[in-house]
Amino acid sequence: MPRILLIDDDAQLGEPLAAYFSRFELQLTQATRPGAGLALLRQGGYDAAILDVMLPEMDGFELCRTIRRESEVPVIMLTARGDVMDRVVGLELGADDYLPKPFEPRELVARVQTVLRRRGSAPAGAALAFEGLVLDPATRSVRRLGTEVDLTSTEFDLLHLLARQPGRVFNRDDILNQLRGHEVDLQTRAVDIVVSRLRKKLEPLDAIKTLRNAGYSLALARAGAPAGPDHG
Repeated sequence: MPRILLIDDDAQLGEPLAAYFSRFELQLTQATRPGAGLALLRQGGYDAAILDVMLPEMDGFELCRTIRRESEVPVIMLTARGDVMDRVVGLELGADDYLPKPFEPRELVARVQTVLRRRGSAPAGAALAFEGLVLDPATRSVRRLGTEVDLTSTEFDLLHLLARQPGRVFNRDDILNQLRGHEVDLQTRAVDIVVSRLRKKLEPLDAIKTLRNAGYSLALARAGAPAGPDHG
């Protein structure tokens, strides 16, 4: 049974939410303080974390930043009043998804199930090798210039989408339909944020090409591909 950690200082939230989650074969544990939540995550065994933005000790953004330095566990942010800037900041820090408060428990379960499905799925197919970059869908691992790169679930899925058809231009709607399905008011920004994060992690490779008003494509040549004809 997947284990989910909720870090939220509302002590009245955990018990009823845990009972609801159990109906979907999800085990929810609550920590009411960031320090306690981090300690639990460091013990291992959790499949996803849900973070409230408004927390004592440190806010959810700083908590997300701390988690991302140590782990690639999927993270869902709970943002007050669905504030757009809260969502933007959360995505920039490496969150996999967000949900505005107040929320319906069924929607939160659906978001959790989505990030777990993305993390747990192993897309069919052999490793994809490019000049300087190798993706292994079976292990969801990426090596850049021989060094392993830590990607979030969303970042890996975006890169894998582009790598399956290198050179093809995917517009933002294509990407959103494949990866998440955010609300309309943040769709474009959400894709741009994930692409920007991914680009930084793949440096010094110039891996992702932007075509203005069109979308994004993988700009790397396949490893071992024959060179073009010599016109010299």
